[in-house]
Amino acid sequence: MHDIGFIRDLAIVMLVAGAATLIFHRLRQPALLGYILVGVLIGPHTPGPLVADPRTINDISNLGVVLLMFTLGLEFSVRKLRSVGAGVLVAAVAEVGLMLWFGYSLGEWLGWSRIDALFLAAMVALSSTMVASRMLAEGKLRHQPFARLVVGVLVAEDVMAVVLLTVLTAVALGGTVAADAISVVWHLGLFVVVGLILGLLLLPRLVDHVAGYGRDEVLLICVLGICFGACLLAASMGFSVALGAFLAGAVVAESRSSGRVVHLVEPLRDMFAALFFVAIGLKIDPAMLYHYIGPALIIAVVVVLGKTFAVSLGVFLTGHDARTSMRTGLSMAQIGEFSFVMATLGVSLGVVSDFIYPVAVAVSVLCMAMSPYLVRSADRIVDGMSRVVPRPMRSLARSYSEWLENLRPVDENAVIAAMFRRFLWHIGVNIALVVTLFVIGAYVNAHNWRFFSQFGIDRDTRHSVIWACALFLSLPMLIAVYRKSDALGMLLAELGIRERFAGQYTFAIRNVLARIIPLLTLVALALLVVALSSAILPPRGVALMLIVAGVLAALVLWRGLVRLHARLQAALKDTLSPDGPTALPSKSTEKQDGAGAS
Repeated sequence: MHDIGFIRDLAIVMLVAGAATLIFHRLRQPALLGYILVGVLIGPHTPGPLVADPRTINDISNLGVVLLMFTLGLEFSVRKLRSVGAGVLVAAVAEVGLMLWFGYSLGEWLGWSRIDALFLAAMVALSSTMVASRMLAEGKLRHQPFARLVVGVLVAEDVMAVVLLTVLTAVALGGTVAADAISVVWHLGLFVVVGLILGLLLLPRLVDHVAGYGRDEVLLICVLGICFGACLLAASMGFSVALGAFLAGAVVAESRSSGRVVHLVEPLRDMFAALFFVAIGLKIDPAMLYHYIGPALIIAVVVVLGKTFAVSLGVFLTGHDARTSMRTGLSMAQIGEFSFVMATLGVSLGVVSDFIYPVAVAVSVLCMAMSPYLVRSADRIVDGMSRVVPRPMRSLARSYSEWLENLRPVDENAVIAAMFRRFLWHIGVNIALVVTLFVIGAYVNAHNWRFFSQFGIDRDTRHSVIWACALFLSLPMLIAVYRKSDALGMLLAELGIRERFAGQYTFAIRNVLARIIPLLTLVALALLVVALSSAILPPRGVALMLIVAGVLAALVLWRGLVRLHARLQAALKDTLSPDGPTALPSKSTEKQDGAGAS
């Protein structure tokens, strides 16, 4: 009977979702708002409910959240993150940080518990990607300068949503922020970083291989299998299935066939977005919603004013004019799907109060209803504010924007800035890979010690084997860090030590500075690795022997390790490059890479 009931309830949900789409399209309101409201109307908490089975509601909700987060991941990609620019990333971090502070302070002011205030802060920190992007598309504003900033900030927020989901899960399970800080770092580094790196190296090629068959149904089933497989992996490691689905989408988005995948998944996205938001309404008790309407109104006002202010301020401080900054802020003055996912996480773990979920829904409904009017009235709002703001403040803002514009690197400085960014990016990626290997080693040591015990391997031997494996697997990355930092040191020495100041000591000082920078980089990396691998460090004598063996192996196998790293780097570039496959590096390319020009 449950199967028949599920089909009946699913049919009702799709019928009312279709009606809501038509009605709210005519009203020029977001369809997502209509889905939530019709969900409340047909749910178990209203007279004559059409859908009342809690198991069916949970099934619909879980299925909806998995596929919705997967499609959101498909719209996100590492290429997009790299293209948004450092300024937009800084603006997004500043905006999310301010909203986290506003939300937590507001929760405490309302007298809520610390965990409720923490979840409230996370819910109000992130804007709705679906609402903002659809409003830009429906208003034909995608090619406006502020629209590109909105998309960039939303992409950056997607990354921070993954971090917030992870942190909230750890805090909810552990009960305190401080006690679980180390655990969050370990699990986040293990699952997200390892999952993304291995996924980027393997899964896009698998998707492209399957796409080569030319059969859409095979490709669709393959990518959905990746989606649900990532969900199972996330659940097995104690994470939300939403996190696994989002990361799976982000990895698949890097394949050459991502456009075709998005085209195939779009109908599913629209269908399951409707299921997800209708399921949100099904869980809402209007009586509780009425009881907490006061806090919901206050929070909605804080979201609209706070996000408009925070986004506008962040965008303005990174060098954009006041009008563009304000239009960007007004376009993001709402919360949405990530807020519901976080509220669902708190409810499923049983750590938040019963009123958190309906309050989140009420705030989202209020903000969604206001968003179209804010976007359409953005120019009038900006003009009105410009008349209110004193003239000295307007002049100061204009002078600040012009000053930042003059600071932008041009000509030769732009080339040097690009070289700096490339060197720092390469160093950062390789350090992340090294840290990841040692984190994996610590995880294997913590969760598989019984496996080693079966072979009579004691604790010290186990630590020595795991640490040695991590060390020798890290050699290509360690050599790359040294070479990139050496090239960076030479560049800094050339630019920083001028002959007119140093005179006859110019070349000597440059040589010392060029050697100090890579050595300091290796020392800092060694300290970081020791700190992260403290749980698997072998006895001191064994550790010294392994370090000596590693240094000797690096000297003997230097050229081979450089070649191996160059091939791995080419494979990763091939995945992230939008211009097609990259040929494997030739020997001449590898020699150039040895000079720091990779």
